[in-house]
Amino acid sequence: MKKHSLVIIGSGPAGYTAAIYAARANLKPLLYEGFLSGVPGGQLMTTTDVENYPGFPEGIQGPLLMQAFRQQAERFKTEFLTEDVQSVDLSSRPFVITSSSGSVFADALIIATGANAKRLDVPGARDGELWQKGVSACAICDGAAPLFRGKELYVFGGGDTAVEEAVFLTKFASKVFLVHRRDALRASKIMSDRALHHPKIEIIWNHVLSRVNGSSQVESVVLEHAQTKQLSERPAAGVFFAIGHEPNTAFLGAQLKKHESGYLYVEPGSTRTSIEGVFAAGDVQDHVYRQAVSAAGSGCMAALDAERWLSLSGLI
Repeated sequence: MKKHSLVIIGSGPAGYTAAIYAARANLKPLLYEGFLSGVPGGQLMTTTDVENYPGFPEGIQGPLLMQAFRQQAERFKTEFLTEDVQSVDLSSRPFVITSSSGSVFADALIIATGANAKRLDVPGARDGELWQKGVSACAICDGAAPLFRGKELYVFGGGDTAVEEAVFLTKFASKVFLVHRRDALRASKIMSDRALHHPKIEIIWNHVLSRVNGSSQVESVVLEHAQTKQLSERPAAGVFFAIGHEPNTAFLGAQLKKHESGYLYVEPGSTRTSIEGVFAAGDVQDHVYRQAVSAAGSGCMAALDAERWLSLSGLI
């Protein structure tokens, strides 16, 4: 098996940035981009206008931004494999990374596999329908778009994240409806009070989303009462899911320490995981910010941490 000083698993802002820094440091990284389990380039590949990434005052399409990231990593001789990693063996050194095309050794490993926003699987909200045409899973990412300004928007969820997103959307919407399937929020008391007393937020209790309607963009939502099953259609310009994220860590098994929520644990102020020589960057270890710019920053950190560790270990 071929041995690499550094292997990066995952693309997107974190993986590609790690590759740029590692390749410029002459580490000749191998990067697994993914194929079946996630689009190479990460969540931004399914995002249209990105208006909050620094350096693009007019905004940029998500796929174009990721293409630029990849081209920059490629310029510095990153080696790419557009396939999924099936398993990783961290029990001995060098580590063993196995994909559909075979296995390789790695002295150091950066995990940048991201996290997927949980979405409600209802008609109209799926890929190829109105997803990213008024249906989103990130209010902070998309809420300021012209599509939503001065319109009635719907947030689905009952935790702190749902309340945070609803409050954020009040900056742009005429009205925000927070829809929860129970008769009490799961959010903390301070966050619940914020939603209950906000003049632009109305909570719709005991309802779930049945479908999203619209031709080229969201025009209305159909809600179903959780007990009576009665349906009601309401005008809407935007639908935001705030029901959590799921980090992509299944291929790791239980080899690395994780938070209760499943995100990889890293030492505060670093990207070091619970195993020496293994680093984590981007949304796979970030359950707080989950932004492209913060993911890119942690990708830079992971590459620098990996380079220093390899050097101090006498491996480069």
